[in-house]
Amino acid sequence: MNTRRDFLQKMGASVLMLKLGSISAFANVPDQIEQPYQGRVLRVAIMGLGGYGTRVAEAMKACTKAKLVGVISGTPSKIKEWQTKYNLPEKNCYHYDNFDEVKNNPDIDAIYVITPNALHHSQVIRVAKAGKHAICEKPMALNAKEGQEMVDACKKANVKLLVGYRMHFEPRTLEVIRMRNAGEFGKVMFFQGQCGFKIGDPLQWRLNKALAGGGSMMDIGIYAINGARYMLGEEPVWVTAQETKTDPVKFKEGVDETIQFQLGFPSGAVASCLSSYNINHLDRFFLSGDKGFAEMQPSTGYGPIKGRTHKGELTQPVTTHQTVQMDEMATIIFEDKKPVVPVNGEEGLKDLKIIDAIYEAVRTGKKIKLMA
Repeated sequence: MNTRRDFLQKMGASVLMLKLGSISAFANVPDQIEQPYQGRVLRVAIMGLGGYGTRVAEAMKACTKAKLVGVISGTPSKIKEWQTKYNLPEKNCYHYDNFDEVKNNPDIDAIYVITPNALHHSQVIRVAKAGKHAICEKPMALNAKEGQEMVDACKKANVKLLVGYRMHFEPRTLEVIRMRNAGEFGKVMFFQGQCGFKIGDPLQWRLNKALAGGGSMMDIGIYAINGARYMLGEEPVWVTAQETKTDPVKFKEGVDETIQFQLGFPSGAVASCLSSYNINHLDRFFLSGDKGFAEMQPSTGYGPIKGRTHKGELTQPVTTHQTVQMDEMATIIFEDKKPVVPVNGEEGLKDLKIIDAIYEAVRTGKKIKLMA
């Protein structure tokens, strides 16, 4: 039979345990609160204040490791507008003729080049000569020769050259890559990449060969090229390609409307891809292995990315791509972080070599071997 002493002892032990539990819970509270970022912040000037430049600027409002501090534009009214909107100091704002003076500005670490493709080459080289890190939108250049010169210029200046491959940081894309690396798809033998939409204004720079370097391939075809490489985890060894043009008025000589292309890989895997400026609703990746599959649709749009595998829906967090990209690029520049999929100039150069080969395959009708 329990005595009063037994009861009091048990009560005392319970109270003590309750107090210890409360102290423990209180002690753990700070660990559950995310501490503010205390590291170095990447101070960025955006060059090219068009639609995508605006998207990047808006996304950077949520960054913790990167900050918009300046602009470079050929339009004075845009500079004034951005100065007011983003509270940018006058000394951090330049135009295309004088931005070399940024070399004397210690308050800017990197310049993000978001201009028409044909301008990337000269502008990135000028950024490098000014001693600033360069972030360049894709495609990095018009061809591999230009791309190599950009890589060389940045190495010579001891600055980093990064390319705006936002998908390389997208959580659901990274999950598919993780599954492939873990062997969850088995032996992967096939990739399909479809990228296309009906382009609007026929007078825009994307349909001007001198500025764009081509047509749909240079704008959205690069997503399928890059996607084939990171989804399969290999570099292609050959390419074939065919062009279809139904509107030669809108898509003039040298501006491709639709290109189908095929890639072969060392493992025996093949990729079948399509890039078009005249077919809507094309934003799909499909990966097939002998143990499973992955399907993503939309696969490269601004979000949210949606997808499924043989194991079910992809449920990783939805992110603002450009916010994550810029924060990750800050760690690459300042901490030499190695991302799962590279975003450096050498990565951009690989895509340019494939684009060169695709255009050669279209022109000659031949299978083009790709050099390592």
